Amino acid sequence: RCRLTNVPEIEDVRVMAQTLTELGVVVDHPGPNVYEVAAGDVDWLFVPLEAAARMRASFMLLGPLLTRFGRVIISNPGGDRIGRRPVNLHVEAMRALGAQIEYRNGYYFAVAPGRLRGADIAFPFVSVMGTENAILAATLAEGRTTIRPAAQEPEVDDLIDFLVSMGAAVRRTDPETIEVEGRKRLRGAEHAVIPDRIEAGTFIVAAAVTGGQVTLENAPCQHLGSFVECMTRAGVGVTCRIDTIEVDGRALHESGFRACDVETAPYPGLATDLQPPTSVLLTQADGVSHIHEAIFEDRLEWLGEVARMGGDVALDDAHHATIRGRTPLRGAEVGIGDLRAGASLILAALAAEGTTTIHGAHHVQRGYENIDGKFLG
Repeated sequence: RCRLTNVPEIEDVRVMAQTLTELGVVVDHPGPNVYEVAAGDVDWLFVPLEAAARMRASFMLLGPLLTRFGRVIISNPGGDRIGRRPVNLHVEAMRALGAQIEYRNGYYFAVAPGRLRGADIAFPFVSVMGTENAILAATLAEGRTTIRPAAQEPEVDDLIDFLVSMGAAVRRTDPETIEVEGRKRLRGAEHAVIPDRIEAGTFIVAAAVTGGQVTLENAPCQHLGSFVECMTRAGVGVTCRIDTIEVDGRALHESGFRACDVETAPYPGLATDLQPPTSVLLTQADGVSHIHEAIFEDRLEWLGEVARMGGDVALDDAHHATIRGRTPLRGAEVGIGDLRAGASLILAALAAEGTTTIHGAHHVQRGYENIDGKFLG
């Protein structure tokens, strides 16, 4: 039995818990932000279309089920509509470990004759979920697996820490290389999930665009280096303490924010998930800012909703946008297309004059715990 604490009360976690339960996993939720999981009686190796349609992370079950049971049928995943997000990297990683995988009628049929075998997994580019799925599969594979280039995100290292506490042999040998020595079995463990750096960044921007002074508790400033640097360049006062972040957004009403150019990149670069809230901030900065979304195509399309609120934004192409500030935002009726865009439209609404009606709140509930209550509190 594994006990996980500091687990966010969000829809994606609930969907994953339900999916695991359907597989035969015992999932208990004894209290807020605590889950206990026992996977000894898994008896169903089919991840249905319903789970995949609701949450892209359902595909993370490919590696664990395949390495433990030697077979799995898993649906092609859904998730946010932010451009093409193919799962071929995951599939090729499993094939490198010895799996045989066929795609038919919307499902991947995967089998591993005997145990998976350790291998060198070479990704064509950095993938967080691809790295994590490869790690999970390699923990029970026979022999050593090397993964490169491995994602450097803090969430990957948090997964590694959890697996090591379960008896796995996983280590990051250099920033872009992870090595896994397969074990025959793992054991239960207790683990506290790291704080959510994307949620923290969202609330930093919220304080800034409303001209407020806010202290974020249990906030992971050490995981927000590039973002904090970006905020500082824009004139937002961000002070990092041991376990808190203090935000001073009074520059909005005094000297004003400064325009700056932003480019997303894999960690330790600016997270693509923090690009939408940063874009809201830049509508309130003096001058012209340029956004280069280097990770996902179509992730900038949501800026059309900001334009409906009065933002002077222009899409140059699928990966580039120009924002001219400072423009007053006004209330409007807008719609949410994905998780981070939804949270960012809330930030725009907070900065706008008048009332904004935002449709599609379920997208935000997928990744933010009680976001309305936190703002009201």
